[in-house]
Amino acid sequence: MPPVCLDWKSDRPRMKIELQELLPEPIPKKALNASGVWGSALVLDQGKRYLVTGVSGRGKSTLLHLIYGIRRDFWGQLLIDDKDSSAFTEEDWAYLRSRQIALLFQDLRLFPNLTARENIELLPARYEAALSTETMAERLGVAEYLEKPCGILSQGQRQRMSLIRALSRSFEILLLDEPFSHLDDENTRKAWTLIEEELERRNAGLVLSSLEEVSDFTIDHKWKL
Repeated sequence: MPPVCLDWKSDRPRMKIELQELLPEPIPKKALNASGVWGSALVLDQGKRYLVTGVSGRGKSTLLHLIYGIRRDFWGQLLIDDKDSSAFTEEDWAYLRSRQIALLFQDLRLFPNLTARENIELLPARYEAALSTETMAERLGVAEYLEKPCGILSQGQRQRMSLIRALSRSFEILLLDEPFSHLDDENTRKAWTLIEEELERRNAGLVLSSLEEVSDFTIDHKWKL
């Protein structure tokens, strides 16, 4: 049975996330002064792509963590499908993360002693991806490292493994926190192509954080922190 706050139906309306005068605690003052996000009224729609840029310390990761529900220290309202997230229980958030929102963390959060495959498959996927783990790894150039402990992989290799893990999850909105920071241009293009395919196939939304503009990618809305 789904938790009381959420209503998971295959034919339900497209997912919507609303930020109503959202202000994190503590407030990043530099970001607040020039922000198009904090203290504003914004809507994230499933199927749209959003880019959030800004230098370090402006709250890009904070924004994604608030949407994902692992940080709840804020003023204002965060509405998910017209429901106030302040009323969500831990069970509600777990239910939502297993079906509607996936996140690639900036710090990746891989277990160093587990193999890359074990990290990818640690949580039972609720989504039957069109591409297997092996195929995604092959396309991203890391197939030969699937059985290696993540602790011995380079940062770029770990980043690509984390992307595979995120794309293996069930989601309607995908949150990516600086997912290309350790990739060269060629590997970034490969990763973005794979991301675009999954977004289009699921008709899913994207919130991408980056230190800089990503002009080569198709983005619907851009915000600067």
